[in-house]
Parts: sequence; C-alpha cells; structure tokens
Amino acid sequence: MKRDLLLQIYNAAVARAHPRECLPPHLPMPPGKGRLLIFAAGKAAGSMAEAAEAFYFDRHDFPRERLSGIAVARHGYGRTLRTIEMVEAGHPVPDAKGIAAAGRTLELAHGATGDDVALVLMSGGASANWIAPAQGISLDDKRELTRALLKSGANIVEMNCVRKHLSRIKGGRLAAALAPARVITLAISDVPGDDPSVIGSGPTVPDATTLEDARKILGKYNIIPPASIAAALNDPANESPKPGDSAFENMALEIVAKPKASLDAAAAVAKQAGYEPVVLGADLEGEARDVAAKHAALAISLKREGRRAAILSGGELTVTIKGQGRGGPNQEYALALAAALGGERAISAIAGDTDGTDGGAGSAEDPAGAFIDETTLSRARECGLDPAGILAQNNSTHFFEELGDLLNPGPTFTNVNDLRAILVDTQERRGPID
Repeated sequence: MKRDLLLQIYNAAVARAHPRECLPPHLPMPPGKGRLLIFAAGKAAGSMAEAAEAFYFDRHDFPRERLSGIAVARHGYGRTLRTIEMVEAGHPVPDAKGIAAAGRTLELAHGATGDDVALVLMSGGASANWIAPAQGISLDDKRELTRALLKSGANIVEMNCVRKHLSRIKGGRLAAALAPARVITLAISDVPGDDPSVIGSGPTVPDATTLEDARKILGKYNIIPPASIAAALNDPANESPKPGDSAFENMALEIVAKPKASLDAAAAVAKQAGYEPVVLGADLEGEARDVAAKHAALAISLKREGRRAAILSGGELTVTIKGQGRGGPNQEYALALAAALGGERAISAIAGDTDGTDGGAGSAEDPAGAFIDETTLSRARECGLDPAGILAQNNSTHFFEELGDLLNPGPTFTNVNDLRAILVDTQERRGPID
C-alpha cells in the first residue's frame, strides 16, 4: 500500500524533530544559584517546555519555586505544563493573545538578574506568536501587513526581515531585555540554511538586515503598508541590534533539530522499503506549482531509466494567492504535481508540512498536505473537478477533500518545514492509493 509507505516516510521526518527526542540531550544542567527562566515560542513551544520541565523536575529534581516562564504556541498546539505558563495565540496572523504573551515575556525578561539563566526555546511560528509591535503600530496594522505578505509570495526570510524591524522582541531585542542574565537559546529550525536570525525572527541573536532591506522587500512585492508601519520603517530607533552589540556577550545558541535530519530519517524509511533515495535538499524554495512541474519531470525521467526511486525534498515553498479558495503550499504543490504528471502510472506522492497544518485559516484542524497517484486526475474527472480551474482559484483543499486524499495528522507539536516524497516504481500499478 503506497499510502501507508508515504505516511511512514512523513511520520519518520516528524518523529526525528519532536522535542521529546531532540531536546533533552541539549538542555543545560540546572543552575547552581539564581532562577531558571524558560521562554518558549512557536509551534513546538508547548512540547519543548513540556520536555524541559520533565528534564529539570523529574531527572534533576530542580526546585519548582526556582523555575518559571511562559510558552506561547499557535492555537491548538498547547500542552499541559506544571510551572511554565502556557498560552495559545494566533498564527499565521497574530492576535491579542500573542500581544499579551509577548508583553508578559518582556516583563519577565526585564526582571532577570546576573544570577539567572534564561533558556529560550524557539521554533517556527514564533514570529506570529510573539507579537510586540514597535511604538505607534497597532495590532490591526500588523495583521494587515501580515496578510499582505502572506498573499504576496514573499519567502520566510523576507517576511521575517520586515517583522524584525517592527517589533520590540524580535531581531535580538529579547536578548537585550534579558541582560545581564546568561541566555541559552535552543532552536528547532524551519528555515532555509538554518539561519538562527530567521528562526522565529531571531529574538536572541544579532540581525544583519536593515530598515532599508525591509522597505525594499515591501517595494519588491508592491505592498503599500499602513501609515504607521511606513513611519516605523523610516525611524532609526527601530533598527535592530547588530553583530558585536553588547546585548549578545552572554548568549549561546544551538540548533537541536534541522530539516536535513528529518529528511535523512525519511530517506532511511524509503531505502528500507527498497527505493533509491534521490534527495534534492532540505532547503528548497520557490513557487509551489513551478517546483512541482520540475519534480514531475524528474520523476518521469527516473521511471524511463527504470529506477525505483524516492524523490525527497524539504524546505518551504510559497504560493502567490490570486484566487479565493482554501489551501496551502503543500496542497498546491500536490495538485500541480498531479497535473504535471498527467496520470503517469506507477508514481505516487505525499506533500505535507511537518507541523501538521498547511496554510488554511490558521486552525489546528487544517490539513497538513495531500496524497496523489496515477488515479488522481481520473477520479477528479469522475467528480467533476477541474484541476486547472481549481489551481487558478488556489482551492486545492477542496480538490483533495472531494477525493479523500488530504493528509490530516493534526498538530505534531514540532516544525521543520515541509516534507515531499515522490515514489517512482518500475512496475506499473493500477488502482488508487490505499
């Protein structure tokens, strides 16, 4: 059953990045004096804080009265914590709960002393969950800008460059607030190249980008921001701390889970099943439908060569939204892949976001992606579905919902971006994915 194998490949990638596995080996020993302050943000915030509490309370019997903190994750991604405050907030569009959580985080940070250790647990999604607008910017203005960036096709590096220059917590500003405490940041990477300054918009690391860079990005995508944001991006006071700033003298950072490690885990499952892994990289970027067309051509070429292969890739694709439908980059990729394959036999695929949701309305119940195979287009025709028209409307969720081919794992409590796997068989199969 190809669907079973495709799901095993996806699950292996997710499991490799789950905090209960990847975080404990990197947690620092409990401090001998002072407090341990834990700040977690992003889709894995709850599960990272949960793993940290187990490490300090259960394995090291650390006094509860000396540990405090706050974790903020997207709605539906919270966990039951013992001492650390758990907050669920908006993603990808920020909300008032994110503002309150960021305010509480900064309040605790400003109270840190030289005897304290601040453990900052970062994961993808933190940029939306920790929302502390710069002076003069309202939540509505930030929400309007976020929606415009999401629709534009801007990649995560570009989006976070803009965010860092409109915030009181991003772009190294949390590190400045925590001084003189010792700051240790442990991060799960969901960004190309594993750049710490991009993960969650780098609240504890120097930022090499500038206000001018942020302005150019808005110009590149023809985004006219609210007046307050335009003013903030022209205010030198909103420039982020740069490398060499004293705020980072007592800071250390380590990435505990990377997309490549998850891709390696996926490749191992495919190889065990008898497929030759063809790994295209963990950092792919580009328009989802364009990347899908290239991958379809590669899959057909490998089949013609008689190779039983698994084409694997990670990274974060983008969608320039022009229609009014529902979907996300993985679902749009899957639909475009099916269209480009044109019903080619013996090729099946999965595309899914490792956080468990792909685009959509920001609900934890949104699908993570979709499955396709040689029967996708024929079954679509039987259902009266027009793939080209649905792509034009960015309505891929409806397409796969009608076929019963959505990937719906629910929240995974981690995030190392997307996982795409295309299985190329040398013997032709007949019948739908099962």
